Amino acid sequence: MRVLVLFAHPVETSFQAALHATVVERLGRAGHAVDDCDLYAEGFNPVLSREERLHYHDLGVNRRNVEPYVDRVLAAEALVLVHPVWNFGLPAILKGFFDRVFLPGVSFRMENGKVKPSLHNITKLTAVVTYGGARWRALGVGDPPRKIVKRVLRAQIKPLAPVDYLAHYDMNRSTDATRAAFLAKVGAAMDRF
Repeated sequence: MRVLVLFAHPVETSFQAALHATVVERLGRAGHAVDDCDLYAEGFNPVLSREERLHYHDLGVNRRNVEPYVDRVLAAEALVLVHPVWNFGLPAILKGFFDRVFLPGVSFRMENGKVKPSLHNITKLTAVVTYGGARWRALGVGDPPRKIVKRVLRAQIKPLAPVDYLAHYDMNRSTDATRAAFLAKVGAAMDRF
């Protein structure tokens, strides 16, 4: 399976980087073709420009500035997101990726003023995330990152495709043991991917 891994963390020595390395290594070991997209390392610009917004619905030009990323998304059969949760949301670089790349004609099409999901080449979606706080804190604000994956992205990919959300909560008080256990859980999930 062709798996696009979207990684969003700026620090190469972080626990998130260790999760990313585990995801890429274990997917490869399981025989998948991995397209490893490290948004920070690639210098992805998350800012939707005025020009891009003006041409957002113009299918002839809306991909112009992000065509290589659109091609990678459209070539993928599965998507794995690896990122921290900051301020109860996605890192800006990942949010900007969705704003700039998941365009009309890519992840959806407009029919009679209605959005029709069209990213049906993606047949599996997994998110590997970390939260600074406890699960109850995330639930208290509605856990927006989980909803983005389990509802918004799920609605854009192939209908009934499996969606997994692997989360390590309370990183602010994590231990070597809790981090090792989560790394093992993620590795096992990628082995089964």
